[in-house]
Amino acid sequence: MHTRIVIGDERRLYSEAIAATLNLVQDFEVVATVNSRDEIVPTVLRKLPMVTVLGTNTTARNGRCLTDELRAAIPRCRIAVIGTTPGSPAKRQEAAAPGLLSVVPDNAALPQLVNAIRGLVVNNTGVPAGAPANSGGTPQHAGSPMDAALIRQPGCSGRSLSTREKEVLRLTAGGAPVREIAAELFLSPGTVRNVTSSAIKKLGGRNRFDAACIASKRGWL
Repeated sequence: MHTRIVIGDERRLYSEAIAATLNLVQDFEVVATVNSRDEIVPTVLRKLPMVTVLGTNTTARNGRCLTDELRAAIPRCRIAVIGTTPGSPAKRQEAAAPGLLSVVPDNAALPQLVNAIRGLVVNNTGVPAGAPANSGGTPQHAGSPMDAALIRQPGCSGRSLSTREKEVLRLTAGGAPVREIAAELFLSPGTVRNVTSSAIKKLGGRNRFDAACIASKRGWL
């Protein structure tokens, strides 16, 4: 079963980068990214994720704490907050919400965020702020064996994608809907769907956007 995740941060580039990275983790699925603070609670109520990941700039404003709002709307909502100061509302609440709130430093490596999310879902306990991601006390860095185990490894080479599949995925990565892709490539929508299905199967993606993300990350587009 995939862990459904909503990411809330007013910095669009930041939130989309985190979403793209977490979508590469084999059992994670980012179901929404929200760049307006006022839309985070409604989106969580609509999408019902297992974990909501919040950036620091969304957690407190005008005396209101977003973590409080989320927990009032969904009492069992699990929340991971990225990057807080020692006296921040989220940091103070961490001790009061064991199993529901985890604070991850903004200078943490990917495995620490992944472990915090897993801890909230599987063990009902978050990784303490500043704690190393591995049991040996040494921080994990990108490119480590742990990263390799976390990130999905598609089982095909770039050459196994046809030219048409690459064209379709390239347009998909740009956000184009199926009918627009069909018009651009002078194909029927049915043909575009068939080509997309073939590419998804080859790449091991969950959907057409996931397949486009995988292909783009590997430099095939």
